[in-house]
Amino acid sequence: MQMISAGDVDRALTFSGLVETLRKAFHDGAIQPVRHHHTVERPTGAASTLLLMPAWSDFNAGGVSDGGHIGVKIVTVSPDNNAIAKPAVMGLYLLLDGTTGEPQALIDGQRLTQWRTACASALAASYLAREDASKLLIVGAGALAPFLAKAHAAVRPIKQVRIWNRTPANAEKVAADLRAEGIDAAASADLDADLGWADIVSSATISTTPLIKGALLKPGTHVDLVGGFTPTMRESDDDAIRRARVYVDTRAGATKEAGDIVQPLASGVLKAEDIVADLHELARDQKRGRETADEITLFKSVGAALEDLAAGIAVYERSKG
Repeated sequence: MQMISAGDVDRALTFSGLVETLRKAFHDGAIQPVRHHHTVERPTGAASTLLLMPAWSDFNAGGVSDGGHIGVKIVTVSPDNNAIAKPAVMGLYLLLDGTTGEPQALIDGQRLTQWRTACASALAASYLAREDASKLLIVGAGALAPFLAKAHAAVRPIKQVRIWNRTPANAEKVAADLRAEGIDAAASADLDADLGWADIVSSATISTTPLIKGALLKPGTHVDLVGGFTPTMRESDDDAIRRARVYVDTRAGATKEAGDIVQPLASGVLKAEDIVADLHELARDQKRGRETADEITLFKSVGAALEDLAAGIAVYERSKG
């Protein structure tokens, strides 16, 4: 069994390459039960969340003939980690032989998650963002922020990036790191103003209070909601849902777990039939993405085990030998 580090993952993947890997994965399909989601109460402080995400090759849909793979990601989300300078999200990915169950690789789950999450957003943007989108606003300055910037830049001609965070110093740190890589990036001093500036708004927070105000979005904006992985979390308000054509990564996951979808469904602001498409339907050309230059599109991801499986296989194959 290979032990694959975060650095190994970085060396194995490219943003444009993983976007195309995910496009094929959503087209071909996999078996991916809705993830197990458990709250781990703690004597003091915020509760942690334990996520178990299994998936295995779909022989019928994918035409796999080599036995395929089984994978499972084990993730914990501990909000209080931020106070002790540790990532809120921890995890490991275990890849198994699809026929024998033999362990093949144990992969750094945090890095794999960062890559596949950002590239799933970029995959959605390839269908939903304007082709001339050049201004990217990232809401949240966590570990995922630089991955989102680089992934979106792999599918759209991003020329300027702004990062907003409740703690401005954290936004400036992400911006400085991106500038060091040659990206024109700056910290945002005014979230509301920059919502009207951006062509793409990509939000990755664990906020329970909406940060993305639909009334402030300009025509043609694409909204990418990455955080908010429980029904009580929410990054966008009702106006954003009302003004946008709404898309999700998977209907089963988003309509059960994502507060940005669950809450509007419960209140009647959004109807199930108003969700235009998921990534499977877009990748298979069964549903259309952006139709006009002026429409607002909104994509909500909660994470799909299929994404981890596809990324894990790609890393394993490129790390062998």
